[in-house]
Amino acid sequence: MSQHAPRPLRADARRNRDKIITAAAGIFAEHGLDAHLERIAKEAGVGTATLYRNFPTREALIEAVYRNEMAQLCDAVPDLLAEHAPDEALRAWTRLFLDYVSAKLGMADALRAIAATGENPYGHSREMIQDAITALMDACVAADLIRTDISPADLGAALAGIALTSAAPEQREQAERLLDLTLDGLRIRT
Repeated sequence: MSQHAPRPLRADARRNRDKIITAAAGIFAEHGLDAHLERIAKEAGVGTATLYRNFPTREALIEAVYRNEMAQLCDAVPDLLAEHAPDEALRAWTRLFLDYVSAKLGMADALRAIAATGENPYGHSREMIQDAITALMDACVAADLIRTDISPADLGAALAGIALTSAAPEQREQAERLLDLTLDGLRIRT
C-alpha cells in the first residue's frame, strides 16, 4: 500500500461527494440505515457508480455521514459564541449535542460494526467534542460565568449520560431539565 497522501478531489468530485453525504443523511434519518443506496444516488443527482467510487461500502457511507455531522456540530461553536453570550452559546450547543446524539442512536449498531473491522469512527470524534466543550467553557470562564473546578471532560461525560439516557423523543423534556440542571450547576454562585 502506498504511503502517499490521497490526492485532493477535483471541485466537481468534491461537490458530488458532498451531495451524496447530504442525501444519505436525509434518507438514513427518514428510512433507516438499510435504505437503498440507489435511492441515495438518485437523491444526490449522481449515478450509482459515482456513489460507489466515493463510498465502496454502505459502512463507508455511514461513517462519512457520521463524521460530517460531527464536524457540523463542532463547527457550530464559533458562530454560537459570536452570536450569543458565552453561557447562552453553551446552552444552545448542548441542545444541538442532544439533537445530534438522538438522531445518531440508529447509527450505533452500524458504527460498532465499523469499529469491529478495526476502524475507529469514534476516535477523532471524542477529541472534536472535547475541543468544542473546552472552547465554550473557556469563553464562560473568561466571562466569569461558570466555575473553574469542573473540567470539559466532566461536562462531556454529563452530556453523554444525559443524551444516552434521555434521547428518545418522549424523553426530550426530561433531557432538557437535566441539561438545565447540569448547566445551572456550573454557574458561579454569588
